[in-house]
Amino acid sequence: MTVSGRFVALLALGVVPVVLLGGEAALAYAALGAWVVLCLVLGVVDLVAAGSPRRVVLERSIPARVRLGAEAVSELVVTNTGRRTIRGTLRDAWEPSAGATPARQTLRLPAGERRRLTVTLRPWRRGERRVAQVTVRAWGPLHFWARQATLAVPGRIRVLPPFSSRKHLPSRLARLRELDGTTSVLLRGQGTEFDSLREYVRGDDVRSIDWRATARRHDPTGGSGARVMVRTWRPERDRRVVIVVDSARTSAARIADEPRIDTAFEASLLLAALATRAGDRVDFLAYDRRVRGRVHGANGPELLSRMVDAMATIDPALIEMDWSAVPGQIAAMTSQRSLVVLVTSLDAPGGSRGLLAILPQLTRKHLVVVASVTDPDTLVATRQRGDRTEVYRAAAAERSLLDVSRVTAAVQRLGGDVVTGSPEDLPPALSDRYLALKAAGRL
Repeated sequence: MTVSGRFVALLALGVVPVVLLGGEAALAYAALGAWVVLCLVLGVVDLVAAGSPRRVVLERSIPARVRLGAEAVSELVVTNTGRRTIRGTLRDAWEPSAGATPARQTLRLPAGERRRLTVTLRPWRRGERRVAQVTVRAWGPLHFWARQATLAVPGRIRVLPPFSSRKHLPSRLARLRELDGTTSVLLRGQGTEFDSLREYVRGDDVRSIDWRATARRHDPTGGSGARVMVRTWRPERDRRVVIVVDSARTSAARIADEPRIDTAFEASLLLAALATRAGDRVDFLAYDRRVRGRVHGANGPELLSRMVDAMATIDPALIEMDWSAVPGQIAAMTSQRSLVVLVTSLDAPGGSRGLLAILPQLTRKHLVVVASVTDPDTLVATRQRGDRTEVYRAAAAERSLLDVSRVTAAVQRLGGDVVTGSPEDLPPALSDRYLALKAAGRL
């Protein structure tokens, strides 16, 4: 039960007789007592006349998924099975991070009827956003007292990564088509495969001329002369790409108002979308000291669907990364030579000791690329030296960049490659490195 401000105001009017009859205390208090009793009687009558919120039947309809930053609509069908009209408010108790609006809705529901109420969800965090209860408050005709009940109507919606980096995909697919030989651009490297024959055009590499095919096409009686044939090449397909995302404590740091792990997911999704279009097989692993998410054996549209589902519920674990177990996890997914992409943070040499220790074991068999997000504010700080505070900040930023360069040099000495960039630049930079490896015939 709850009491309205209207009832409190009505009850406060009982002080008027006390003021007017201030000289006759007994009469004033008697009048006040009678007024209070009258108000309580009106409240009880109003409460009895109110509809019962427990006679309300609720049915919920929610979409299964929504991307972070997008909108979804949750529908709630409210049916009044009681004998009195329900006049009041309804509150759908979503988690705050679900961004549910409106939080409360006015409800007027005659007996035996139903209403469909909608709530717009604008989630601002990944993961499972849940709702467990709905509170219904039914006022009486006088709006003095109300009945209130909290009903269990569970529901949930999975908030997926936004995949904002997909805007870079069309330009990378165009470059991939060039590598595949579907445009006039040709290439040849030690890792490319023969694709088809076509006639020579000006600008083609003369080393690609197939003299045997040219001799077979030559018809001296036809009068058309020799037709020089060239070979076209395409990158090898069905390669393996293994993406390992570090989900330990360093991935919780926010850079440009975005957690490092979210940037890692964006880079992983863009690379996976590009690689699967190139005909390669992609595996995904999020790991710290245990497996937080794994996608293995999927391709095509199923790959991205399973990846975003796995990423949606992964949050950084505030523990140290166990790099010693990573080679075994990779070996469990593939036994052939692969492109292994380690998405982590390259900080001080001491913090990267575990990564550097396992790199020789990986580079002996695989092609390894280490991707790390950098803080653009660090570069800005190195150029600001107006006062003493800025000079100290610039010195700290320079030392941070020096540490990153030392770790980068150590990774390269051990046979790995390094890709760095801001949260906006890292996803396309990693995809560009993948295309460069394809073009060079190293993958």
